[in-house]
Amino acid sequence: MNSRRNFLKQSLAGAGTMALGPGLFAKASNGKVPKRFIFIHKGNGLLPNSLIPPTLGAAEKQKEKNKEAFEVSLGDHDLPAWMGALNEHKDEMTILQGLSGKMCTTGHHTWQSSLGVYKANERLSSIKWATVDFELAKLFPSSLEHIELACFPASGGNSRGNINGIEKGFSARGPQQPNYAFGSPKVAIEELFKSVLSDKDAQIAYKLERRLLEFAAKNEGAMAEELRGLEKAKVKNYSDSIEDIRERNRKMDAMADVIRKHAPRLDEKYMSEDINTIDRQIGHTEILLSTLISGMTNVVTLTVDELGTLYTGIDDIENETVNLHDVGHGKPVKNFQALEVREKVRRHHMDVINRIVTRLKGVPEDGGTMFDNTMLLYFPDNGETHHSHGTEWPFIVLSGKNAKMDIAGKYIRLPHYGKEGHKTLGNWYTSILNAYGNPVEHYGAIDTGLTHMDQKGAIKQFLG
Repeated sequence: MNSRRNFLKQSLAGAGTMALGPGLFAKASNGKVPKRFIFIHKGNGLLPNSLIPPTLGAAEKQKEKNKEAFEVSLGDHDLPAWMGALNEHKDEMTILQGLSGKMCTTGHHTWQSSLGVYKANERLSSIKWATVDFELAKLFPSSLEHIELACFPASGGNSRGNINGIEKGFSARGPQQPNYAFGSPKVAIEELFKSVLSDKDAQIAYKLERRLLEFAAKNEGAMAEELRGLEKAKVKNYSDSIEDIRERNRKMDAMADVIRKHAPRLDEKYMSEDINTIDRQIGHTEILLSTLISGMTNVVTLTVDELGTLYTGIDDIENETVNLHDVGHGKPVKNFQALEVREKVRRHHMDVINRIVTRLKGVPEDGGTMFDNTMLLYFPDNGETHHSHGTEWPFIVLSGKNAKMDIAGKYIRLPHYGKEGHKTLGNWYTSILNAYGNPVEHYGAIDTGLTHMDQKGAIKQFLG
């Protein structure tokens, strides 16, 4: 029994980390082109002051200083220098300031908090419900439902040092159900694209896995008939999980030609075990694009870094290993002050986002492009700074012309924490869910420090 369970755990973490959905190709089950969502989050906070357009007028600067509500067109202003890679996308861009997330876990490791809007920790019991990315995946089903990629921390946190493996991610499929993320481009390719790999050994392994799954499903199912009560339910769950994986494999086989056409073609350096952090992020980006363009999924979550991620490959300091925790405490790296190092990291993140948006704008779809039906969100995992309080949670959003929200092309400052009209992460995610077809009254936990305010519901001004 233990050997079977160990096999199943490995299978679920490898072959079956993604839940099944009824969709198969790019179009949703209703025949319409699906909407797509990309969640990119980072560790060590996102300093609100770093997102302010430098060309704001005197009146707007004063409102910004007082953290009072206002909005301006990004077309009338320059972006901060580190966002330069996104200059060509300003019409589709939103800089959103003023949200709070004090109902989330803040600090060094925040687990599913920033996507689930509740206090999470290492215990599975802390996962209260599905994170917002999984809720959106339910609205636009696909063969793999959801894919998560991560640049894991070198120790502690989610990966416990297994940065190249498949470990608990930052999303959740449901209560007490953490998602699993691919830690390296190599393992992601081996698992996601194994049905179309040309390597003979890989094909043999894939066929062997299918036979093992068939054997295990039959034997676990038969064993369940001989058991009673809780133990029978456990074994039946294992059997059903194996069958889910087998059904997913059948669907993937059916779309093998499409997958093969869009499979990532990465240089050897992206397949290395000692890949540097910058290349790891680029490799993950190529996998993200391949899975979206091929129709394998409509929702991808990418953790570009976490506080414990050791950075290598940063411009001008390529040979240095950068400790984000030290940077968060103001420690310089070589000749660069901590704020300069932070900017170098963010600048690269913008290059990653530009790569994604530009590529999707080049893929024809339904009389337009794939980006027309895509929303990308870039935000901090833990709020405004290294030791965050959760009073601010900035977002950069890029959304195509078919987006369901009226936010594109704007710098938006919402009322600061505690002020009348203030909004939380829960309001923000409720807005997205409502706009795209989930009528939930409110998504996420309530901030007990704001009980004098009505915290529930969408941000009406965003829904047009």
